[in-house]
Amino acid sequence: MRLKIDHTTVYTFDTPVIYGLQQLRKTPKSSYNQSVVHWQTQITGGRKEVTFEDHHHNTTELISFDPEVTELSVSSSGEVEITDNAGVLGPHHGTTPLWLYEMNTPRTEPGPGTRALIKGINPDPGISDLHELSDRIRTQVSYLLGASAPDWSAEDSITAGQGVCQDHTHIMIACARALKLPARYASGYLMLNETTTQDAMHAWAEVHVEGLGWVGFDVSNGVSPDTRYIRVATGLDYSEAAPISGMRIGGVNEVLHVTIHVAQQ
Repeated sequence: MRLKIDHTTVYTFDTPVIYGLQQLRKTPKSSYNQSVVHWQTQITGGRKEVTFEDHHHNTTELISFDPEVTELSVSSSGEVEITDNAGVLGPHHGTTPLWLYEMNTPRTEPGPGTRALIKGINPDPGISDLHELSDRIRTQVSYLLGASAPDWSAEDSITAGQGVCQDHTHIMIACARALKLPARYASGYLMLNETTTQDAMHAWAEVHVEGLGWVGFDVSNGVSPDTRYIRVATGLDYSEAAPISGMRIGGVNEVLHVTIHVAQQ
């Protein structure tokens, strides 16, 4: 399946930005089951300084703000060809060691909630066990838009009993790592059945399973990624796969507006 994506992020400020830098991770990966046909990013109110690939093999663009701007717009668009692999990506690639993905972060540190979720799960889990774990998470932590804060940890979401795809993903990663499995956060685009317009990217977990390699689990939707999913960035947690992150001096009262269109081409 070929999908077309348009992703526009606009920042506006009440006062001019004196200095600012942003890292963009909005370019899909050409790897495993997907191939980027073409992709471009246009910037208004700033400029691209450099493009590089980070240690998670994310295409990362560093952009700077133009002096004294009160609005920065970043528009990315392109087409990606996807083949169905039932969520199985296969062997680990690259020079980044697999053991790195067994390391916890503040967002994925296991606690009482995590240990309760994995209780009774096969200590040497296979695909069916991980799907069972995904179902447990979705049952215990209800999906509710706006239910959580961006800096919530897996344990925060479990305690609250609600969250969004970012929270479900952090919980799945925390549980997988507690079971001694490498796991990572994946951000990307998802083509929805009911609309082509969205206001945020999607997130799911990828767990490394012996004999299969990396396998994706979208806890929020109870499925493994298929041809509707476009992988963009991966990391130990959201902070390493966020579409935009950075810093600035000046620019009081930031207002963020995001528009995403994903449709079959």
